[in-house]
Amino acid sequence: MTRTCRLERKTAETQVKVELNLDGQGKADIRTGIAFLDHMLTLFCVHGGFDLDVQAKGDLEVDFHHTVEDVALVLGEGVSTALDDRCGIRRYGFAVTPMDDALAEVAIDLSNRPFLVFHLPSKLVSVGRFDSGLAKEFFRAFAVKGGMNLHINVKYGENEHHVLEAAYKSMGRALKQAVSIDADRRGVRSSKGVL
Repeated sequence: MTRTCRLERKTAETQVKVELNLDGQGKADIRTGIAFLDHMLTLFCVHGGFDLDVQAKGDLEVDFHHTVEDVALVLGEGVSTALDDRCGIRRYGFAVTPMDDALAEVAIDLSNRPFLVFHLPSKLVSVGRFDSGLAKEFFRAFAVKGGMNLHINVKYGENEHHVLEAAYKSMGRALKQAVSIDADRRGVRSSKGVL
């Protein structure tokens, strides 16, 4: 079974192309024009074991918002497309990841019922133009198009880079667990018989 996809989204604000292999080796070629997002998505791939190629052009002269959101929309749709009917997957994933001063917990349910819970420490030291507000927009769009409950809780941390890095690494690790195939499961993991 090949769990891959190629998707493209074009708007007046952005052009995004995504190629995803859920059963990859952690290889990433990410070019969004936003260096911090490229770094976070590379970490997501390395820690999740996904192969991901993202090529994006957006109206960065306005701000990062449109590009960040559209990359997340296409990536989330890519996960959902690659999973097809979601038969045989474990469905749930959980990871706890430290990054220096920060500790992130991420729980995922690939239920096809999108919802985001996003809790970060209240006082963060911002280190760049990509802030926690943009990260929240990314995770929300990713969860909606990916058809997942995504709970991100960073219990503590002071440096915003470390907080977000822990969250993206944990997301990769939790998603890898959720999309993994359960050899004992033939259908979907749901009493409804469908996800």
